[in-house]
Amino acid sequence: MVLRLTYTSGGIDPATHAEFERCLAEARQDTPAPWPHLIDGVPRHEGSVFERADPSRIDRVASRAHAADPEVVAQAVEAAHAARAGWRRTPYAERIALLRRVAEEIASRSVEIAAVMSLETGKSRVEALSEAQEAVELIATYSRELERNGGFVAMPLQGVSPEERCSETLKPYGVFGVISPFNFPFALTLGMSVAALLAGNCVVVKPSEEAPWTAALFAEAMLAAELPAGVFNLLHGGPDTGRALAESTVDGIAFTGSAEVGRAITTRLTEGRYARPALTEMSGKNPTLVTASADLERAAEGIGRAAFGLSGQKCSACSRAIVHEAVHDELVQQICAFSETLKLGDPAERDSFLGPVINEYAQFRFRESVTQAERDGRIACGGDVGSESGWFVQPTVVAELPRGHELLRRELFLPFLAVTRVRDLDEALAEANATDYGLTAGIFSADQREIDRFLDEIEAGVVYVNRAAGSTTGAWPGAQSFCGWKSSGSTGKGGMGPYYLQQFMREQSHTVVG
Repeated sequence: MVLRLTYTSGGIDPATHAEFERCLAEARQDTPAPWPHLIDGVPRHEGSVFERADPSRIDRVASRAHAADPEVVAQAVEAAHAARAGWRRTPYAERIALLRRVAEEIASRSVEIAAVMSLETGKSRVEALSEAQEAVELIATYSRELERNGGFVAMPLQGVSPEERCSETLKPYGVFGVISPFNFPFALTLGMSVAALLAGNCVVVKPSEEAPWTAALFAEAMLAAELPAGVFNLLHGGPDTGRALAESTVDGIAFTGSAEVGRAITTRLTEGRYARPALTEMSGKNPTLVTASADLERAAEGIGRAAFGLSGQKCSACSRAIVHEAVHDELVQQICAFSETLKLGDPAERDSFLGPVINEYAQFRFRESVTQAERDGRIACGGDVGSESGWFVQPTVVAELPRGHELLRRELFLPFLAVTRVRDLDEALAEANATDYGLTAGIFSADQREIDRFLDEIEAGVVYVNRAAGSTTGAWPGAQSFCGWKSSGSTGKGGMGPYYLQQFMREQSHTVVG
């Protein structure tokens, strides 16, 4: 089934609802044997077995997989190195054709993929179905970019003498390690991998240990497309497996996750005989500014959707609302009223907007953050956990925290919004830019001068104006590039846009005489 659904538009028809519910029920009834690694085109059942609980029903196992030890990691990297020459020489049009076959396989199994994502991560069906569609769109977007640029094969340059023919080409590095997070376990794993593959690199992928079944479905799509052996390799495991991959002989790393881990990887890749590229998209502490001229109903909806979608477990989630004092109290009331319309529940229920958080530790961080907020500020709404059957927590709004408080600076990855009162736009922009992060940001204003100043001065890579569908969230391939500034990224260029593929390649200048 091919869907047309994004994070901010579209709807689910009754037939898709029914199919999703059938697929989720089947997945819950049939926990498979431990998922193997995929190395050199061959499934490998090696390493200790770990389990993933269903976060909506924590007494049930959602999935199992083998954890790769350093020796298995080294074997996967070796297989990728052995395949690199053949894949690099494969014409770019053939690489595109193979990856488009992957997209076709994903589209045909999109509801099944979405159901497994919901099982492992607690995603609502809208989020999960949209993510499956996003994966298809990522392949389409990056393929178009490669075609539009002629594969980056030969760009004529001006010679310094008549007999010289000068040109520019981009060539793949060789082998990229890909380390992806739990919150978008299919689209982010695929997006980084496909970009590297289209650019001519082989990949060794380490997906989140929270979603091994989801990653296994991605590997199945790759196998169905019949890529050459060794071009795509997948390793299951936790932090130790990821660390072994980062410390291996890969030629670069593409990473999405926490700033702490991303910066450690970046440092690691600068060591040794020469520096290697680390393409990282990391944490956020994303603000939405609301001025006195804003449409408050629109602002409340946009902030609520961005703060509480996927239970706040998005690096783009709105975790700070910075509000002019003239409208602060009313907006807090409206955000709380909007949050009360959002149902917290199992993804099996059609009207669930928020599912559970990812694991017990996330629920612990929620309780800890609520305690801090009660001590130093005011809980405007929420603040409790939900059903004891899973790791559920309520969407929560906090006000009156002192400026510079830890909850205003540290990424929580929870449905937890802190609202700060300011006197004017000067103060709002200063507070918005006060964190070490610079991923996404939004503003609600009816004053074009305020909007222009926001766009000029905000220190973030993805910005939105007056967006009720999501004040800081909802980026889509080909529509919004996703680039982190400051501690939210390491390269100044982001995924989903026109400058991403080039980062997986390096320049070579050709000068030919005669």
